[in-house]
Amino acid sequence: MKFGPEEHAHITAAIHEAEKTTSGEIFCVFAHRVSGYGDVVLAWAAGLALTVPLLMIPFGFNPAWLPGFSAGWTAAHLAATEITVGLSVAAYAAVQLFVFALVCLIGSLPAVRRWMTPRTLRASRCRRAAMNQFLAHGLHVTENRTGVLIFASEFDHHVEIVADEAIHGLVGPEVWMDAVAALAGRLKQDRAAEGYEAAIALCGQVLAAHFPPASPDPNELPDRLVEI
Repeated sequence: MKFGPEEHAHITAAIHEAEKTTSGEIFCVFAHRVSGYGDVVLAWAAGLALTVPLLMIPFGFNPAWLPGFSAGWTAAHLAATEITVGLSVAAYAAVQLFVFALVCLIGSLPAVRRWMTPRTLRASRCRRAAMNQFLAHGLHVTENRTGVLIFASEFDHHVEIVADEAIHGLVGPEVWMDAVAALAGRLKQDRAAEGYEAAIALCGQVLAAHFPPASPDPNELPDRLVEI
């Protein structure tokens, strides 16, 4: 998902319009992803590589199932036993390696990787990324501590709104849910710019109710959307 110049201009205008009614500051960030989740794919691959061969044992798994692992002719019972044990270990390891590689390959598909990743983990990493962006862009150093970050991650299908200390103390998290729902709903419809405009307007209303325009009222943060 990409934002063209016209969409960036609409979002900038929406922020500018919302900030006319408040001394608060609104900043927007759109992340294409906050993590590669390679650790999650590796965890799945390792877990299935350990589990799948074990699940095959009750079905009589033996090396002869795999091409090139048949014991063939043997000279004596003792030799046959040693060869069979060695082939069984090798076949077991080969199945593990195959399962591990297959899961890693399938996990490289974005939709599958998203399915593999628990929703709580995606939410946690998005929240951490949103806080990092909040600090990186200086929303925590506005004069009245009234900065609000509107953050969305495309890969994670997750939206976060982070409010600074002054506004957070007056407004509970549930107040922002309309703005979160407005952005998330339009992201699902591939109307991201409209979603940001709607969320900005709703956040502006919340800020205006508690922090009316000051005089003077400098614009402390740039009115724009940042893509990362």
